[in-house]
Amino acid sequence: MSSKIKAVLKGIFQIDPHERVKLIFLSLAFFFIIGAYTLVKDLKDSIFVSMVGREYVPIAQALAMIVLIPAILIYAQLVDRIRRYQLMALYTAIFGFFGLLIAYFLGNPVIGLSNTDSSPFRIFGWLVYFYGEGFSPFIVSVFWAFANSINSPEAAKNNYGFIAAASKIGGMLTAGFAWYLLGVIGANGHPLFSDTVNHQLLLGASGLLLLLVPGVILLLMRVVPGRFLHGYEAVYRVEKQRSKTGQDKTGMFAGLLMFLRYPYVLGIFGMVFFYEVVAKVLSLLRLGVAQSNATSISGVSGFLFKITFFMHLFGFILSFFGTRTLLKVFGERICLLLIPLGTGVLLLYFMATYSPDALVVAVVGTKVINYAFSWPVREGLYIPTTKEIKFKSKSWIDAFGSKFAKTAGSSFNYFTVNMIQSLFVPVLSFFFAGVIGFWFLTAFLLGRRFDLAIGSNEVIGVTDEE
Repeated sequence: MSSKIKAVLKGIFQIDPHERVKLIFLSLAFFFIIGAYTLVKDLKDSIFVSMVGREYVPIAQALAMIVLIPAILIYAQLVDRIRRYQLMALYTAIFGFFGLLIAYFLGNPVIGLSNTDSSPFRIFGWLVYFYGEGFSPFIVSVFWAFANSINSPEAAKNNYGFIAAASKIGGMLTAGFAWYLLGVIGANGHPLFSDTVNHQLLLGASGLLLLLVPGVILLLMRVVPGRFLHGYEAVYRVEKQRSKTGQDKTGMFAGLLMFLRYPYVLGIFGMVFFYEVVAKVLSLLRLGVAQSNATSISGVSGFLFKITFFMHLFGFILSFFGTRTLLKVFGERICLLLIPLGTGVLLLYFMATYSPDALVVAVVGTKVINYAFSWPVREGLYIPTTKEIKFKSKSWIDAFGSKFAKTAGSSFNYFTVNMIQSLFVPVLSFFFAGVIGFWFLTAFLLGRRFDLAIGSNEVIGVTDEE
């Protein structure tokens, strides 16, 4: 094991010193982001279930897709008006501030957690859920869009696994802290803090972690020379020319139009879509297990963080030792195929066993593959694309597209929630088999197109005139 660690660290310290500094700053920023996201991702579910009700989760997911559309349009306008690192700093600052604000109002006796009445009219519960749903498109997605704009394909292959590993440490630490805090018992035999205080502390910690990110990004821009922030050189030249001619301001709907013009963008959407559908179906089953294993909201949250902790632990092992190696040995094309293949094996195990323990293994396993392997592999696909695809199309994919996928998964949950198990199991098996089949085909075609673009030094997203 020690020899493998030395080999990974040796690869990091053999790169150009400026590239190494860039890698360290990006890893630190993503460490804070995923640490914060880990807390919010599970807390929004347990808070919503407590305030509004588990049966309204599918409806909340569908509404989130609609609520976030105006936010995406505003974001698209900002992409044309401010620089990429400023966009990153702005959104982390905004979400950090709102995280602290939500933590404060959770203590309110009327709209906060002290009010134990569940009702669809608990507006604050819906707002917390929508806030959590905004993390993926406006925090995680913006980070990767920024990283993709300042890294070359070779740098992504060598370094994205390390960035993912750093994020797993952040997620592991915050999930472990939350798991401990929510389960710790005081000297009197009762929980050390109330449900309300526990959740206030965790959401407040999430907000503070996000507020550290702008400083990291601004320091990166100050320390690393501009020539090391070009990213894919062919894209840099195209964007520089567009900036001179005023063609870089393409409007708020440019990202959406890229879906119609470029099948490559639709293929990236497909990689996100199929995972989110599977994850959403498993997620509702997971919430059922969590509620059956707990007697309070802290118990539900603690169970969810226990699962999340082990996801980050195994994710760190995969991303630190496996992602970089797999990308270097097999390349982007084969790694894309390994994503649906690995997910399919886990789903096969779950359906063959169909037990709470098998469900936990499937949930943890699919998340490990997605966050530790699929995410860095998938993000590398954006590098040979224009700014419109990196930032604007990506925002639609990670917000509207991702939510559409979750809505599809939630719709399946809605129509099967009362189905008897003897019928539900074969229906679920057939559903999973269809998703994995289409996912594998998408990965094959997308990987082939990526290799063609890189091999010919092509920029995806330019017009014929350019």
